Amino acid sequence: MPRLEICLSPALLHLFDTRDTIVVIIDVFRATSTIAAALHNGAKSVIPVASVPECIEIGKRTENSITAGERDGKIAEGLQHGNSPLEYPSTFVEGKTLVLTTTNGTRLLHMVEDAAEIITGSFLNLSAVCDFLIAQKKNVLLGCAAWKDRFNLEDTLFAGAVATKVADHFATNCDSVRAAKYLHESAVAKGNYIDFLRDSSHYKRLSAYGLEHDMEYCTTPDQHPVVPILKGDKLVIHQ
Repeated sequence: MPRLEICLSPALLHLFDTRDTIVVIIDVFRATSTIAAALHNGAKSVIPVASVPECIEIGKRTENSITAGERDGKIAEGLQHGNSPLEYPSTFVEGKTLVLTTTNGTRLLHMVEDAAEIITGSFLNLSAVCDFLIAQKKNVLLGCAAWKDRFNLEDTLFAGAVATKVADHFATNCDSVRAAKYLHESAVAKGNYIDFLRDSSHYKRLSAYGLEHDMEYCTTPDQHPVVPILKGDKLVIHQ
């Protein structure tokens, strides 16, 4: 069977071989949630970029585009919109290109090299991601964006949800996978994901900006059943 591993932080990425591997970028609060929502709601594509100046420049030369992103949970200076999946209903985003930069998720995406495919995952597209991974029958690395290279609960919890759902289809001998699955078991025992995550650093950080509803939405499974996949420099829906 193909192998499944979990990288708990971008700082650990160099320890993993991503050749011939599907890499899933995970940034639950909120980049990969926003990507799933925007594409499912009709965005033409999402261009993930690492820096704010690059985001602004690409936006200027991309027709019918929206520049968006955050730094430390707040809309980055010079950008039009933030990093909330609730900001991008179909009435706003349909047919447009979203140029997006975030503190953690888009940075990790640009760090990955030589992968067979790069997709993005969140609770909002949990089942779609799992079905895709099972169908491809390739090695998988679940890459947690974390918080400025520090471990965080929400990304690892999602990785544990994936690892649990696809367990019968992959071989694992990775303690990160074991730990993530134990974490997922604890969250399920508590009742739901958001209650489990209320006592987490990122939840507390974003709550200070009044973003509790965002985080509740981001932890609701299967609201946007799409698989965003990187084609060139753009994320589009896998067909």
